[in-house]
Amino acid sequence: MARLHLFDLDGTLLRGTTSPVEISRQLGLEAEAVALDEAISAGLIGPPEYAAEVYALWAHLTEAHVTAAFEGAPWLERIREVWAEIREQGEYCAVVSLSPSFFVERLIGWGAHAAFGSRFPAVPFSEPVDPAGVLSAAAKVEIADRLCAEFGVTRADCIAYGDSLSDRDLFGAVPVSVAVNADRHLAGLATHSYMGGDLWDAYELVRRTR
Repeated sequence: MARLHLFDLDGTLLRGTTSPVEISRQLGLEAEAVALDEAISAGLIGPPEYAAEVYALWAHLTEAHVTAAFEGAPWLERIREVWAEIREQGEYCAVVSLSPSFFVERLIGWGAHAAFGSRFPAVPFSEPVDPAGVLSAAAKVEIADRLCAEFGVTRADCIAYGDSLSDRDLFGAVPVSVAVNADRHLAGLATHSYMGGDLWDAYELVRRTR
C-alpha cells in the first residue's frame, strides 16, 4: 500500500524560522514578523489575525521579494532527494502549511505532489486577504483527508512531519508522525523525533517501515 507523507513548512522544512519572517526580512521588517510569530505561538492571536497582520506588513511586497526569500531561506538539506525517493517508491508527498499559498506552492517545483497554504491574493497585492481562506490546525486534517481520497490511501497510510502547535491535530489523526526540531507543543505526541538539519535523516526514521 502506498503512503502519503505530509510535511509542515515553517520550523520543519525551514529550520528555525518561518516563511513570513523570511519574506518580511526582504522588506526590512523581520522584527515585526518575529513578534507576530511569537504571538501566534503563544496563542495570543489566531491564524486569521496573523494573516491580516502580515498582509499589512507586506503592502510593498513584490514577486522579486518572494523569490529572494524562497531562495535565501534556511531550508533543511536533501528535501528534493527525499521527495524524489518517495516518488520512486510509488508514494506521495505533500506540504500543508498555514503560511501564504504563494510561498508554499513553490515547493511543487521541488517535487511535492501537492502544496497547500493559506490563500493570499497575488503579489503585489491589489485586493484584501480573505479570512475564509486562512488555514488552521484543523484544516490540515481536512486537507489530509482530501489528499487521501485523491491518492487512494487512508489516514492509516499517512505520515506527518511537523514541529509545533499547528501540527498537533494532524499528529493526533494519523498513526505515524515525526517531530522535526519540534517545540514543547508536540512533546509526547510523535512516533519519532529528529533534531538536525537534514530531512533525509528524519525520513530514515520511517523510510523502511511499511
